Amino acid sequence: MKIGFIGLGIMGSRMAANLQKHGHSLFIFNRTREKAEPLVAQGAKWADSTAALALQVEVIITMLAHPDAVEEAALGENGFLRYPQPGQMWIDCSTVNPSFSRKMAAEAKARSVRFLGAPVTGSKGQAELAKLTFWVGGETNDFETCRPLLECMGNRILHCGGPGMGASVKMVMNQLLGTAMAAFAEGLVLGESLGLSREVLFEALLGGPAVAPFLGLKRERMENGNYEPADFPLRWLQKDLHLAAVSAYETGAAMPLTNAAKELYRLAIRDGRGSQDFAAIYDYLAHTHDVKPTNNGHRDRSDPSKDPRENVYAHDT
Repeated sequence: MKIGFIGLGIMGSRMAANLQKHGHSLFIFNRTREKAEPLVAQGAKWADSTAALALQVEVIITMLAHPDAVEEAALGENGFLRYPQPGQMWIDCSTVNPSFSRKMAAEAKARSVRFLGAPVTGSKGQAELAKLTFWVGGETNDFETCRPLLECMGNRILHCGGPGMGASVKMVMNQLLGTAMAAFAEGLVLGESLGLSREVLFEALLGGPAVAPFLGLKRERMENGNYEPADFPLRWLQKDLHLAAVSAYETGAAMPLTNAAKELYRLAIRDGRGSQDFAAIYDYLAHTHDVKPTNNGHRDRSDPSKDPRENVYAHDT
């Protein structure tokens, strides 16, 4: 099958390579051509624009960083939806908010292009091994038609419902990912400020009921301060938390924890940590609060301004 793949970042490049390994003819486009060279060396054909790509393929797959990038690729001056081909399929694997996914589904339908929103869950290692999970929203017939393609890239393919439903599941997934990581990082900082070693905290918490299982995979990074290259850059998780907040605003859901976590990650980005793995939120918190436990296991409170009780008393008087 002739497949067009747009977006060759950490995940997209590996997903495209797996399609190539399964014998599909690949036409590719990326904002920077350099990232496409390994695929071109294996026989993929470079397209100078997404519109040029659309003229060559039966299926278009997008794996882009944010909704604006998806909309530009599809509807921009040289967007692929400006040159729709009869019976063409578009699979958007980008992490976007549900209302945007439904908007793209409508734009595609207006041009007689079939659409699936199929965001993924998994690390770059899982992408390389074709072990991603796809959360798919769209028509059942389109889902069944495209399942074999998705199985080239993942080992768990779930149809979540109609347009926007795949994006909805992914939104919840990443909202939990971001808030759980922030809460765990804050817990470590508290424990260290009380005199507990990081090793004891990890041994006590990981595998227990209080933390999410994925946090065990971040232990080595957090112990060694090794946050690059990132499995999932911090700036993109902050983007997903923002989209979750936007979605909550649209539906009227209250998201106080998500909004707090979103702003925490934004502060870390301003601190220069956007390209680091999102586990670096721990390092940001630890350095921001200058955790220095004393020998007796209690934080040095020689500076009263560092004691939260001072603020409580101030409000009580």
